[in-house]
Amino acid sequence: MMDLLDHASGIETQFTEMALARQLDAASRQTGNQTSATECAECGDAIPQKRRQHIPGCQYCTPCQELADKGKL
Repeated sequence: MMDLLDHASGIETQFTEMALARQLDAASRQTGNQTSATECAECGDAIPQKRRQHIPGCQYCTPCQELADKGKL
């Protein structure tokens, strides 16, 4: 019985990994086509060049992005 459960768990893990890979691929294609903002769309502060280079398409400074990720913007 345990072998069957292990097999099912392995299949579930594979499906989860494939779904995550598809989502990451779609997100990278979307952000790869966008230009990063030089100023935060929320507060107007400058977005550091390193952030713009590492996160293509970013529109918020780090503090505002953290708020957006928490659903507070």
